[in-house]
Amino acid sequence: MTSRRDLLAALAAVGLLPDTVLAQIALPRLGPAVPFSWAGLQARAIALSARPWQPPPAPPAALQAIDYDAAGALAYRPGATVWPGRTGGVRFFHQNRYARDAVAVHLVDGDQARAVLYDEALFERPAGVTVPNLGPQAGFSGFRLLSPGGRSDWLAFTGASYFRAAGALDQYGLSARGLALNTGQPTPEEFPRFTAFWLERGPGEAWTVYALLDSPSAAGAWRFVNRKTARGVFQDVSLTVRLRADVASLGFAPLTSMFWYGEGNRRQAADWRPEIHDSDGLAIWNGRGERLWRPLNNPPRPITNSFEDRGPRGFGLLQRDRAFDHYQDDGVFYERRPSLWVEPVGDWGPGAVTLYEMPTAGETDDNIVAWWRPAGPARAGDRHDLAYRLNWVADEPAPSALARVVDTWTGQAGRPGLPPVAGATKLVVDFQGPRLAPLTRASGVKPACSAARGRILSMDAYPVVGQPGRWRLTVDIAPEGGGPVDFRGELRLNSDSLTETCLSQLL
Repeated sequence: MTSRRDLLAALAAVGLLPDTVLAQIALPRLGPAVPFSWAGLQARAIALSARPWQPPPAPPAALQAIDYDAAGALAYRPGATVWPGRTGGVRFFHQNRYARDAVAVHLVDGDQARAVLYDEALFERPAGVTVPNLGPQAGFSGFRLLSPGGRSDWLAFTGASYFRAAGALDQYGLSARGLALNTGQPTPEEFPRFTAFWLERGPGEAWTVYALLDSPSAAGAWRFVNRKTARGVFQDVSLTVRLRADVASLGFAPLTSMFWYGEGNRRQAADWRPEIHDSDGLAIWNGRGERLWRPLNNPPRPITNSFEDRGPRGFGLLQRDRAFDHYQDDGVFYERRPSLWVEPVGDWGPGAVTLYEMPTAGETDDNIVAWWRPAGPARAGDRHDLAYRLNWVADEPAPSALARVVDTWTGQAGRPGLPPVAGATKLVVDFQGPRLAPLTRASGVKPACSAARGRILSMDAYPVVGQPGRWRLTVDIAPEGGGPVDFRGELRLNSDSLTETCLSQLL
């Protein structure tokens, strides 16, 4: 059975592979031309959803031998790059232990599409790396779009409906998915698959990717118009999906990331590096115009939080901390990991941004998922048509005049130098932004805070000495009533908000 860890390993095994001096080979062979259109793919998906799901053919048993190292070494030959040029080109990934199912890939030209035919000669087998012959059942597991010059890639699709982009800092991190089904539920999570892709050059310097999704509970069609710019990677996503079965939890625009520990939960660190995470918080710009920041946790048990909304303006998993010395990682560069922001197109109506956090004891497991859950039950026969933009960026994806949360810490409650307050926790939140720069203790800035299942014992807010535009909020909180404490806090001047709202969950 496919697991979340296998899917992450599949992405890692094929990420940012350096090109070596490899033998040249002719371009892959193509199948006959057949008609293709976006409307036709949508109709095909709807028709597919009306039929019982058929599981994919069993992959060759020998795939188990293509482990992480072998998958990384089994490189597609540069001379077989499809559509090479100044915009980069396309190369394909081989099946491996973590991405076991073969996918069909087609090239689109106008209103015609031709299948790319698998050939084992398209892949270099370096000396010293054992890769078994898989026979006629072998195929591609996905593909990547190359940066100009072909020395790295900036977008990759492989494994279930997972994909990721390198962002502005040329470093992979978190991933996105086509659809989330029953994530965070007592029943097993379902991982829908992109079973077939159609690739098209354009419009302009963009690349368009079409995908057919299939699973026991749903079938659908996806279209991604992908653009790489100096600011990051942007994907305009359109989808049509119809449910085959009732679903307990239906998730659109799902984002998957990793948070092991940061400055706020150092007691969970088992590694010498000061922080290890692909993302450090969930940002929400809700339909009421509120800006919310929820620092991520590595909880002792799986926890789901829902932030109800109507007509969201955006949400995303962000990596705000860009200081190398906060991570000290000169191998995988956590400070370069992209932030990923979902920007809805049109009115998404009522629902909730949902955050699922699982415990992890290492950096190889993705333990964070965020998605949009529409209000109401998800029933068999329901059709959904949705559009949004994915922004893979390094800077703040939706700038605001409000000061933002830049650091959070927890520790013993009470004043330094005095005995700690038994049974209570101190939460420290630092905000930074131009609106705070001219303000002093005499300006009348006040904290506005509340705590569900908790009692606030004391709170204070003041400018941090020697740090222009940076203010610190300190709150001592005692838990009440059982369950995690949900803290909500911001800084105000009179009735005006100066900062975004920090939503911190104390476990």
